[in-house]
Amino acid sequence: MIYTVTFNPSLDYIVTVPHFTCGKVNRTSEEKLFPGGKGINVSIVLKNLGVESTALGFFAGFTGEKLKSLMEEKGIRADFISVAEGMTRINVKLRSGEETEINGQGPAIGEGDIKKLYEKLDELSEGDVLVLAGSIPDVMPKTIYMDIMGHLQEKKLHIAVDATKDLLVNVLQYHPLLIKPNNHELGEIFGVELSKKAEVVPYAKKLQDMGARNVLVSMAGEGAVLVAEDGSVYEAEAPKGKVVNSVGAGDSMVAGFLAGYLESRDYEKAFYTGLCTGSASAFSEELATRDEVELLFNQYKR
Repeated sequence: MIYTVTFNPSLDYIVTVPHFTCGKVNRTSEEKLFPGGKGINVSIVLKNLGVESTALGFFAGFTGEKLKSLMEEKGIRADFISVAEGMTRINVKLRSGEETEINGQGPAIGEGDIKKLYEKLDELSEGDVLVLAGSIPDVMPKTIYMDIMGHLQEKKLHIAVDATKDLLVNVLQYHPLLIKPNNHELGEIFGVELSKKAEVVPYAKKLQDMGARNVLVSMAGEGAVLVAEDGSVYEAEAPKGKVVNSVGAGDSMVAGFLAGYLESRDYEKAFYTGLCTGSASAFSEELATRDEVELLFNQYKR
């Protein structure tokens, strides 16, 4: 079973206002509401690809109840922990020529809530896949990724991590199955600028030397690079298409890689499935569907 963890999930309220003006009454021309958060995005895309998962995380208040109902509508199992204080955050994405975001804070997660999360994680079994993705709320310890992986290291799980800076570097000692920085995040770790795929490879190998098994580096329209644990390196341009919405594309790449890897245990197929899944989400208003991914995968010239 695959489990995803989203520490601070959200309701993403996307509104289009043709000519937004500060200080005036503005009216929307379109409104959409989606469950949000990196781990939740991974679970949604996995479901779209025909792979079941369980989404773990925290929820609170009436917004949390709405989040749960949206997950149920999508047929995704959500085993969320109820937090007594605060409410699940609402992230407003305002589209008016360009996109502006206003992100909420989220509930007041306490030590008791974190303890309940560990109790759920203790139920995982050898061979299960755990996805840790996204930022950490201010009310939680910044070492939580590392703490969780240290706590679970005897279980022989396959863990994928999509995080930045120290959150990512500190977990490498526990040999995650997959990490997925983008080229800017990878460069930030080592204090360099990386814009070409050839430049990415030696730094991805450095993360591998530090403990990562597979390093998948997303590069937006430039494509992606995979440095795999069997020594192989894959580089590819992104499929051609019109970018409609880049939000969730990186999460989709993680989901596609895991789906491809678990089906075939073949790193090349996992790499191209991840690349096409990320692109399919970028080319769509919503997250990638199986048909969209298969269309790109079959048309893609390798």
